[in-house]
Formats: sequence, C-alpha cells, structure tokens
Amino acid sequence: MKSAQLGRFGAVSRLTLGGGGIGQVWGPTSEDEAVATLRAAVDAGITLLDAAPGYKICEAMIGRAFEGKLPDRVRVTTKYGLGTVAPDQAYARLRASLEQSLAAMRLERVDMMLLHSEIRPDDFEYPPGQPPKDERSTALTFYREAVRPAFAQLVRDGLIGDWGITGINHAAATIAALSDGPLPAAVQAIANLLDSPGEMNGTGLDPRPREVIAAANAAGVGVMGVRAVQAGALTGALDRDDNSPTSRDFARAEPFRALCRQWGAAPAVIAYRYALGIAGVDTLVLGVKNRAELDEAVAAETLGPLETEQVAAIEALGLR
Repeated sequence: MKSAQLGRFGAVSRLTLGGGGIGQVWGPTSEDEAVATLRAAVDAGITLLDAAPGYKICEAMIGRAFEGKLPDRVRVTTKYGLGTVAPDQAYARLRASLEQSLAAMRLERVDMMLLHSEIRPDDFEYPPGQPPKDERSTALTFYREAVRPAFAQLVRDGLIGDWGITGINHAAATIAALSDGPLPAAVQAIANLLDSPGEMNGTGLDPRPREVIAAANAAGVGVMGVRAVQAGALTGALDRDDNSPTSRDFARAEPFRALCRQWGAAPAVIAYRYALGIAGVDTLVLGVKNRAELDEAVAAETLGPLETEQVAAIEALGLR
C-alpha cells in the first residue's frame, strides 16, 4: 500500500482503519469479525488505526486483536469529545479518557490523541433542537488557552506522541485554529464527492471542507480525510431506511450510482478513488465494519485515484 506524509506525524498508509465500523457504530458486526478486520487491515498494509471511546467496542477490539503489542510500524490514535468545560478541567478530562482508552487497548501510550469535538466561534449559537453547544463543541478561545496546553502536557507525560483536532462544520473556526501555533499534527476533515458530513453537521452552516484542507496544507498540518463514502450514502445500498441526512444524501447520490453503473464499477470503490484524489488529503479514514467492506477500500487504493475524465464526469453531476 502506498504511503504519504501526515505532516510532522510522519509517513502513514494512504488508508487508515477507523473505529466506527468495527466498533458497531455503523451497523451490526460481530466481535470476531471486528478482530478479523483489524488483522486483515494490517496485513493489507494499513499502518494507522484511528480509535475512540465513542466508537463503542472499538478500543476493546484493538486490545483483543493485538493483545497489547501492535505490529511493527502500526500506530494508533484515540480521541475525546471534550466540548467546552472550565479551563482547569481540560487536562484532567483528557487524561481520564486517555487512561480508559489505554486500558481498553492494552497499551501504555498512543501515537496521537485528537480533540473529537468540533471547534466553534466563541459566540456561536446552534439551531434549536441541537445538543447544548458546550457539550458538542469546543469554543475557539478555550481550545487555544486550555486544550493546546493540556495536549502538550500529555506529550510531556509520555502518554501521547502528538495531538490533533477534528475540523468539521465550522470551517472559519477550524481555519482560525490552524492559523497560529502551537499547531496540531493533523486535522480530520470531510473528504467525499458530496462535501457532506451528513448527520455530523447540525450547525446550519456550509461545512466548506476543501477550504479546511487547503488551510491545513498551507500550515503544514497533516489531513486525515473522513467519510469517504459518507456513512454509506455513496455505496450501492444503504442498510437503513429513514429520513436521516445520510438517507437524504443516498437519494441525492443516485446520479452518481447511475454513472457507476455505466462504468461497471462499484460505487464504494469509485467514491474511495475519488476521495484519494482530493488534493491535500494524506490518508483516508475508513469506517468499514467487516472484511468485505475493507476489501473494497483496499481495491480502490490499489487502483489509485480516478482519471481526470472520471473526476470531471462526477463533478458535472453537480452534487457538491
């Protein structure tokens, strides 16, 4: 598998195995299948595992799969949705979550810990019906004054190798967070042909992920692309029938699936290849939940980014 430089974090495989699928967030899978998928990912050349306590059983499955000894060159991340709390609580909460993650994964340290809550302007108010803003998001000033120092302390503690942020929904605040130091090693940004975060976005704002990616590149910050198939909206079939943003994205993407039928190609493979070709994305974080879904992503990486004419045909659909 090809590799790329993830900012100062160093070289990683072009695909990263995310924890949502194997953690049973994106539909049913067995624990045995989750463990088999983890091992198959490493065998396929994936060198980064992206975990989080919010991904249900994911971290426990990493612990079970590798029994506390990661294979050579394989690194692991974890995350924590800190939100916005009293400044003197930032370090304690991050460390408490990290210690639970380390215990579940049977590790003594992780290579990177990421802020799992979106960074917002201090005075932003969410639309009615959204969770309290301080639970779901991190105020920009709090991030600068409390979160960054807390991560720096965890590095000094020897518990994390580096740190990163989630860069979704609030493009302006994310770009501001990438405009002054100390800077994160990596940012997770939406990378799909719809430019859609799906149900992750409750802001009412245009997420503008390509601008976030460009800002990260300009700052020398690595980019971990997420939602390449938009939680299944860009695959051949969706395993749920509701009125969620992902279901609406699935309906919106019907012209894309029709184009894939013309090409005789699986939509998921084409969606992965498209995302691999987005300028500035260093690694794609997969949300696969089994080996069959993993195989599609690995096949896409083997084929490489789409041809220029194929990208043009997708863009001509006007889905972004």
